[in-house]
Amino acid sequence: MELTALLLSRLQFAFTISFHIIFPSFTIGLAAWLTVLEALHLASGRPAYRVVFDFWLKIFGVVFGLGVVTGVAMGFQFGTNWSELSRMAGPIQGPLISYETFTAFFLEASFFGILLFGRSRVAPWFYLMSTAMVALGTTFSAFWIMVNNSWMQVPVGYVVENGAFVPQDWAKIIFSPVVWVRFPHMLLAAYLTGAFCVAATGAWYLLRRESTAEAQIMLRMGLFLAAVLVPIQIFFGHLTGDYVHDHQPVKFAAIEGRWHDEQPAGEVLIAIPDSTSETNRYEIKIPILGSLIGSLSFDSKEVGLTDFPPQDRPPVAIPFFAFRIMVGCGMIMLLLAWLGSYLSVKGRIERNRPLLWLTFFSFPLPFIAILTGWFTAEVGRQPWTIYGLLRTADAVTPFLTARQATISLVGFGLVYGLIFVFGTYYIYRLLYAGPLGKPALPLAAVTPASRFRSAAGV
Repeated sequence: MELTALLLSRLQFAFTISFHIIFPSFTIGLAAWLTVLEALHLASGRPAYRVVFDFWLKIFGVVFGLGVVTGVAMGFQFGTNWSELSRMAGPIQGPLISYETFTAFFLEASFFGILLFGRSRVAPWFYLMSTAMVALGTTFSAFWIMVNNSWMQVPVGYVVENGAFVPQDWAKIIFSPVVWVRFPHMLLAAYLTGAFCVAATGAWYLLRRESTAEAQIMLRMGLFLAAVLVPIQIFFGHLTGDYVHDHQPVKFAAIEGRWHDEQPAGEVLIAIPDSTSETNRYEIKIPILGSLIGSLSFDSKEVGLTDFPPQDRPPVAIPFFAFRIMVGCGMIMLLLAWLGSYLSVKGRIERNRPLLWLTFFSFPLPFIAILTGWFTAEVGRQPWTIYGLLRTADAVTPFLTARQATISLVGFGLVYGLIFVFGTYYIYRLLYAGPLGKPALPLAAVTPASRFRSAAGV
């Protein structure tokens, strides 16, 4: 495969956005949870809530900083690697990014300093409000990004003037039904990320017999929140699938691994898609279920990939497998959250060490689900940057050379790798010290499974 400027630019954007998204997806959920913790502390006066809040605030500050640093590159890439996209879609995407600055960044910049340094300098109610404003700012940031991306997925409310897409109706762009399906789906994913990271940390401390009161708060609140949110997330995931089915049928066919029209359509559970022969190898399929999922009908006709020219199809294997990994992570999280919540209500979870270990090792699941969900959405949109309007090959900077793209890709890789190593190490030190700031006992003193600790990253 020839490493062209287009391919290298796509790899660079995929790398930087995939690296960046893990940080805001964590801080959005964590900011909301910190608000709940502060409210509980004010309402109950229980010191453990304050201890847990202060502990997670340190981690939030570090991860928030990592998200800001890694996110800066996103805006520059539109100018350096995707100038044609910027020229043609700038009248719409530029204001949307500005709205993020004026709302999200304004709130975060105004109140984040109070969160870090102002507890002793402001009234308790104002400190709680500041926490809520930071959480609202992170939510606004996600909202405007999803408006931008949803417009690229299903463009509405525009006209073409002088070769550029100009907004004609901002209400249609901002209040598109697609936005109000995809934004809650992303927001819930962020909340679940925070919930499972918090629950996994609580399970770790219980396994180590450290900070027991604080660990129980983390574990139970994280699992209870996940138990409620995962079913809602599954519902919004179904609504997201509906918009893909109606507006991006070729992406839907790729996700389903459906090559030819079927009536009624079966649901491919697992297979190895073969684009050369336009068939699936080792296919396991459930009859009729595909029609039921796609159209809520037992006999609907569902289109296949061969209805579309080869040049208009996405690379099938990536959305096909990424979607199934995402769904698999969701099912595992649902099982853990419900089982853990049930045992918490019964007062038995602290003694169930196998479940504590499973909860501890579950912390990567929401990150994997978010990344594979984005791979499904973005790779499934190919070969379009703006679906149906602008091809990716036509969006890249015309004069960009492969050498220039290689240098920037390597540079980003080195810088982001350095940021990740030092950021992860510092977060690990905070987690290892624990909510009370005391060094935890070596895990080997509790269980022989310590060899997994470094691999798990905590």
